[in-house]
Amino acid sequence: MSFLFGVCAFSAVFIGTGTLFRIAQYITEYGASITSVIKIFVLSLPAIIVYTFPMSMLLAALLTIGRLSSGSEITAMKSCGISFYRIAAPALLLGALISVFSILFNEHVVPWANESYNNVLNYEIKGNTTPQSQEHIIIKQIDQGVIQRLVYARNYDSVSNTMQDVTMQSFEKGRIKQVENAEYAEWLGDHWKMYNGVIYDVENQDAKKVKHTMHFDSQLLPVNATPQQILREQKTPEELTMQELEEQIEIMQAQYVNTKKLETELYQRYTIPMASLVFTLIAVPLGMQSTRNSSSVGFAISIVIIFVYYAAMTFAAALGQGGLLPPAFAVWIPNLIGLAIGVYLIRRAAS
Repeated sequence: MSFLFGVCAFSAVFIGTGTLFRIAQYITEYGASITSVIKIFVLSLPAIIVYTFPMSMLLAALLTIGRLSSGSEITAMKSCGISFYRIAAPALLLGALISVFSILFNEHVVPWANESYNNVLNYEIKGNTTPQSQEHIIIKQIDQGVIQRLVYARNYDSVSNTMQDVTMQSFEKGRIKQVENAEYAEWLGDHWKMYNGVIYDVENQDAKKVKHTMHFDSQLLPVNATPQQILREQKTPEELTMQELEEQIEIMQAQYVNTKKLETELYQRYTIPMASLVFTLIAVPLGMQSTRNSSSVGFAISIVIIFVYYAAMTFAAALGQGGLLPPAFAVWIPNLIGLAIGVYLIRRAAS
């Protein structure tokens, strides 16, 4: 019950400080309907909830263990020969289960909710019917689960209706057989045409051994989708699953594009859920410190730990995105520090 209370309480804080303000803005600026507002509210919840899992686990562990400690039940259990680790085991197990559940929730629910949220916002509320300029366009043509063609463009310019720096990879049985690079591709009303390009026929998967090349001034780009359709299919990093993020990182790295931001987003899909277990490691020994006002003290400690952790998480993410540290290492720094503190507190409490 303490965990569910924490989820509701912390979610209410996020909703009150952000979501409701944005909803009010959509109503006043765009005249959003009640139906659209309800959709926006519901679809915003998964992204909020996944952040509250670690906070709620921390609060639940502190309150529960704190109540047992303040009632001298921890002392009674120890006097009966029950070790600290046996007392702490249920809380640690629950923390681990919440972490695993949070990863799955973050993978299968949150991206879908974020994509639906943006669709409602952009097409129902804002009414965006004309294509907007956008960077990093990726178009996949898949037949029966096998990729046939992959098109990447550095950006789409809505003024000139062109995609710049276009690369098209053609596959045969899952292997790259041909690569075409073009300076730009233009939408001519019913089809795309590429200009100033080179065609490479390749012999191996790494596209390193080239059979021959051919230059062209213009050539049809075999993509039937309109600019509106292409841009609507593009996803923000928050809308991508971890597998889709990995694929997009690989595509962009092949084009020598900086992917630090995407890599940071990918690794945070693991580190933020794992904070539930880290917080539990810290909360259990702290909760066993006997105090009369266990609830108020537990809540105060929770706020302090949450603030410090999320400040460290934001700073570490900035280090990863800025390239000062490898993203895979940077985003784990808060968890590693929390893990070290938790192990120290547990060993001290068990001695």
